[in-house]
Amino acid sequence: MNKYALVGDVGGTNARLALCEVENGALSQAKTFSTSDYDSLQAVIRQYLDEQKQDINQGCIAIACPITEDWVEMTNHDWAFSTKAMKEALGFETLEIINDFTAVSMAIPMLSESDVIQFGGEAPVKDKPIAVYGAGTGLGVSHLVHVDQRWVSLPGEGGHVDFAPNSEEEDQILEVLRQEMGHVSAERVLSGAGLVNLYRAIVKSDKREPEALKPRDVSERALADSCIDCRRALSLFCVIMGRFGGNLALNLGTFGGVYIAGGIVPRFLEFFKASGFRAAFEDKGRFHDYVKSIPVYMITHDQPGLLGSGAHLRQVLGKVL
Repeated sequence: MNKYALVGDVGGTNARLALCEVENGALSQAKTFSTSDYDSLQAVIRQYLDEQKQDINQGCIAIACPITEDWVEMTNHDWAFSTKAMKEALGFETLEIINDFTAVSMAIPMLSESDVIQFGGEAPVKDKPIAVYGAGTGLGVSHLVHVDQRWVSLPGEGGHVDFAPNSEEEDQILEVLRQEMGHVSAERVLSGAGLVNLYRAIVKSDKREPEALKPRDVSERALADSCIDCRRALSLFCVIMGRFGGNLALNLGTFGGVYIAGGIVPRFLEFFKASGFRAAFEDKGRFHDYVKSIPVYMITHDQPGLLGSGAHLRQVLGKVL
């Protein structure tokens, strides 16, 4: 087995590649490539490997799209490829292509205390199920369970479950958005676009005309306290994040913790800390005491996708995480 393997985290705009030390999972030589500069993922990988001058024949790439068959088509880019064909073209013995949130979930066993910030709850229970979610361009969701000394990621499309309001204000938001788009999923309110949807619904429910704002406009105005509608939208975003995280905790009894991955929340971290997030997480009626002890963490590691790709590959190669 070679000392290093290739790991990657590929989105619509950037492809991040690095070397992962197979023995311990340490990352090195991380480099970011603009996807618009290359015709294919294979071309990016070839350039990176040529620069590294290492004997690499194993790899794992996380991509922001559903991974079901050999043929992979990116959601937010025009790259498409056969995993088998690319593996053969690169001369790899092992090439794993996984979903980006699968990679984020697999990073969790590799995180240290300095890689997370805790929001309430007690200590996690060893080897109990874990949930991870993150609001960014969309709303990603995954779970992680420990079975026979192996971590198993349970991917899905949990971001597209129904938005479930639980207050009069949230009822009004749902009513406005339902009129606009019919079905209203959680992602319609927990994402960059969702923040704008919340702002617009707040204004329209008050029979006023909303401005054409972008997500950054809403968060910046909220933080500057220059727009009460934007501040309400950001506050409501934090509360709904809490409700949704509490729902994930109930679904699988995630006493191993609930983790929030990157996305847009770190941009307003202090606001988030002071928000109604944790109260909403625990607002489960008769099951308040059930979720009260479950810790929530925000991942602050700068490359969880690369870290998780390495963890996934190392486990495939027989390592115990």
